[in-house]
Amino acid sequence: MYFSNEKYEPYIYFNKENLRLSESLRDTVAIKVASRNLGSYYLYKEQNDSSYYYYSKALDYFKINEVNLEKAESLLALADIQQEEKAYTGAEEDAISAIKILNQLPKNEEILQTYWSLYNILGFISESTLNKDKTLEYHDKSIWYSKQMKDGFLYEISSINNKANAFRKFGEHDKALELYYNLLNSYSKYENDEPDFYPTLLINISKTKFESGNYEFKDIKSNLEKAYNLCSGLDYQNGVMAACLELSRLYLKHNKTDLARNYGNEALNISNEVSNNEYKMEALLTLSYLYDGDKGKDLLREHIGLSDSLQREARLVNNKFARVKFDTDQIEAKNKEISRNNIILIETLIGLFITGVLIYVILLQRAKNKELKLVQEQQKVNEEIYNLMLGQQDKVEEARAQEKIRVSKDLHDGVLGRLFGVRLSLDSLNFLDGKEAMKNRSNYIGQLKTIEDDIRKISHEMNTDFVSGSGFMDIVAELVENQTKAYGFTYDFNYTDDFSWEFVLNKTKINMYRILQESMQNIYKHAGAKHVKIDILREKDEIIIYIVDDGKGFDTTKSKKGIGLKNMNSRVKDVKGEILFFSEPEKGTKVQVKIPYIT
Repeated sequence: MYFSNEKYEPYIYFNKENLRLSESLRDTVAIKVASRNLGSYYLYKEQNDSSYYYYSKALDYFKINEVNLEKAESLLALADIQQEEKAYTGAEEDAISAIKILNQLPKNEEILQTYWSLYNILGFISESTLNKDKTLEYHDKSIWYSKQMKDGFLYEISSINNKANAFRKFGEHDKALELYYNLLNSYSKYENDEPDFYPTLLINISKTKFESGNYEFKDIKSNLEKAYNLCSGLDYQNGVMAACLELSRLYLKHNKTDLARNYGNEALNISNEVSNNEYKMEALLTLSYLYDGDKGKDLLREHIGLSDSLQREARLVNNKFARVKFDTDQIEAKNKEISRNNIILIETLIGLFITGVLIYVILLQRAKNKELKLVQEQQKVNEEIYNLMLGQQDKVEEARAQEKIRVSKDLHDGVLGRLFGVRLSLDSLNFLDGKEAMKNRSNYIGQLKTIEDDIRKISHEMNTDFVSGSGFMDIVAELVENQTKAYGFTYDFNYTDDFSWEFVLNKTKINMYRILQESMQNIYKHAGAKHVKIDILREKDEIIIYIVDDGKGFDTTKSKKGIGLKNMNSRVKDVKGEILFFSEPEKGTKVQVKIPYIT
């Protein structure tokens, strides 16, 4: 949150505090997270030394053979920093190590993007070391990976531009121009996302033509001035600087000294503002040709001095990164030594504690032997009491079942009979005069019939014998047949014989029955379906139920708050199962229930 809101001081503070705490706890996962966060921040701030230190520290806490994206991304960051600092050998080693890790991971968008970054870095390294074949190979691979991404178009045009730059550097100007023009022709596709890419292309095309010697002065001048104006409007300083430098070179060659000086000095001023030493060197060299006498010599001397300084710094880079790596290794070795000493101390204390416990146990053993006999006798008494309770529970369950059947019969034979008689009596009153009276009586008759249906349903459910395992599928089949008939839709019901229902827990069977019942009620109330298909299958140690209707469906992300769905979820959870809903508006609904086959 702090990083996203550019509150960098608390971001640094909390990550350093986390790193300190995680080191004191020797929590390697937390150390890696805090170190990578700090490395990412310093890389963002272009403080390469600090970034390299923290990424190296994070990498020390990954196992040698560990394979994950976080490790590959840490190696990518190290390779990026070293390539930026021209430490090409170390950069190449880290990039290749990261690719080897990615080769062992399943491909997704994040993995593909990491591949793209790594091959781009390898392309820049090969270009800097003048290995033409490898440069083109790596850029082609980065283009290939960008094409595999779902949203990889901007990555693709960037890689194509890099390949064109490589062709220009190796003197193959026609091939470079072909790629630049292909990008220029497709500019409308990325105009809104990359507005500064168009003027960059104009500068690259002009630079390539100028270097080839095959160009029209007005054509290059027009493109560079257009690029200059566009970059100025976008406040794209690097683009303005590049356009100024190319205009200065163009005017120098065509003896337009004043214009060449103006653009050369502007390029020099911007390079100082943005601290770009490469452009500064080129601007100094160009301006040294545009001034006579001491000023020209001073510009040339400054160019040579800056070049020597950069070369000395480049020679020190490898040693600098090696020293940082050595420092992190030394810290890790010291931590391991402290850890080993702590382990020895802990083992000694544990040994003393165990010795004391053994002495204590021996002294108390005789007293415990006496107590043991008493405990054994008490255990026998408890077992007898437990067996009596089990027997009593069986009797209670049997009586409860008999009472359930009795109540069911009373409801059906007594109450239902009387209600039916009342309905017939009310029905006979319809022959009396008075439309309003007939309307009221018909309403009462309908209500009584509803009560009659409800009581019949309750009676049927109370008389359902789930304990009888062998007939469980017959009970379910009857439920499906009766409910689909009542609700007015056709059905297919299939089940496997690969179950011993008599050994399945009664709780599981009751919940299965209620889930099917609740599901068909939901289909009737909400789906508007004409056909239902129900399958009960076995897959390994699971009971699988599929309930499919051809109704109007629903949005599964918005419609999971109804009572029916909550009841189904609750019943599935009660038997440690899992329920999934697959549905789209106007495409029907599929319910999948998985219940452990526990006997």
